[in-house]
Amino acid sequence: MAAQPEGAAPPAPPRPIFVIKRKKAGHGGHHGGAWKVAYADFVTAMMALFIVLWLMSADEKVKEAISAFFNNPTGNGTQTGSDAAGAGHALTLPKDDMAKLREKMEQALKTMPNFQNMKEHVEMTITVDGLRIELLETEAGMFFESGRPQPSASGAELLTRLAEELGKLPNHLLLEGHTDAKPFATKDGYYSNWELSTDRANAARRLMEQHGVSHEQVAQVRGFAERQLRHPEDPMHASNRRVSVIVQYLTPPADPARAGGEAGKGEGEKKSGEAHKEGGEGGKAPVKAAGEAAKGEGKPSH
Repeated sequence: MAAQPEGAAPPAPPRPIFVIKRKKAGHGGHHGGAWKVAYADFVTAMMALFIVLWLMSADEKVKEAISAFFNNPTGNGTQTGSDAAGAGHALTLPKDDMAKLREKMEQALKTMPNFQNMKEHVEMTITVDGLRIELLETEAGMFFESGRPQPSASGAELLTRLAEELGKLPNHLLLEGHTDAKPFATKDGYYSNWELSTDRANAARRLMEQHGVSHEQVAQVRGFAERQLRHPEDPMHASNRRVSVIVQYLTPPADPARAGGEAGKGEGEKKSGEAHKEGGEGGKAPVKAAGEAAKGEGKPSH
């Protein structure tokens, strides 16, 4: 080894060798699977678009059926292409569709030749029980013979038309009879406003079952006598005498509590249709139940 000159700097140490390994990102199968997620989102969006476009161009019957399904998936709505039509269920009416039923019934009644003479005495209201259809009496007795449970010609015609429409629905029906506050008593003392109100409701049931309403569709027949007056300030008013047909909700309202004026049931509740004899004789009428002001009736002269 040659001697280094005196005073010279020592040689620099050898430079270290660094090996850099670069890992290439994998491109498995056409640049990975990220594109599949984006494509799936695109297909889903296109499907939603096509469904919206189809719904916008569909007829009202199809829209009604789809709306009924989403409002009440477990109900028996109109299902185009299914066997629902064979069950006789023309329209499913959950809670939010009672207004639609009211309009449908109003249009159906307008087709009656004599409806102009009675339209002021037919009232439809939406309550916590359902759609209440009330036949309000006049002094002369428009819907029922005076002091008797048999429907008049006008009453039979109207009840028949109601039965033809309501018989197409899956909803249960309640029938109520009411009188005014004038006492109704026979010589033997066994027939009163209780029997009269119940017998009228039961007579309405029989007639409606003959014209489209099924026996199973009627849930209750109730008589209130004069206990639920429509005009408490005028107990003898003719419109206190009435028969009510209530179309119940398929799905009960979220809050089952009765509103004021439709409070709880009274003593002696039972189904009037089973408790009273037909033709005007029967036991004492049952119920004090929830409902709007009842209509009663007085002497046989009513």
